[in-house]
Amino acid sequence: MITIRSMTVEDFERFWPTFHAVVGARETYALDPALTYEQGRQLWLELPLHSLVAEDRGELLGAYYLKANAAGPGKHVSNCGYMVCEAARGRGVARAMCEHSQKLARQEGFLAMQFNAVVASNEAAVALWQKLGFEIVGRLPKAYRHARLGLVDCLVMYKWLADEPVVEKPPLLIGRKNIEARVSRRRGR
Repeated sequence: MITIRSMTVEDFERFWPTFHAVVGARETYALDPALTYEQGRQLWLELPLHSLVAEDRGELLGAYYLKANAAGPGKHVSNCGYMVCEAARGRGVARAMCEHSQKLARQEGFLAMQFNAVVASNEAAVALWQKLGFEIVGRLPKAYRHARLGLVDCLVMYKWLADEPVVEKPPLLIGRKNIEARVSRRRGR
């Protein structure tokens, strides 16, 4: 059974090989393949509003983050990034994380979710996001330099969440990072 909980520093250490492999493959994420461990940890674990892991009986399956897509007048739209460990692909992990992220986004007061640059050649992700109600609202021609395919399009995908009921918060283990963030400063949303 897939469980999703807050990511800890130790979890990121276990997640790093997946993060490094996905970014290094240059097939789905527009991140510098030369990112250091510290830069990756800051990007995935420290900057987002929430960073979570998906696991099954202690086996790390994947991770995702949730943050505001923009500031000010755009802060009601959320953004997420998802990565699934290679050994866990095809087991419904991305679906579970995306469904969880939408519930969490609504709990945090977001009204919509936007994916800014879904690589069009990532057909499995595009199909899954569409099954989960995301629409393709834009196409960015040749916006991604794919390691094998050269220049490919990116898609902007969007889902309005406000019409979905706000449900009880998904269970999360609150790590020190989240407690400090909520106690010591107000988030800019």
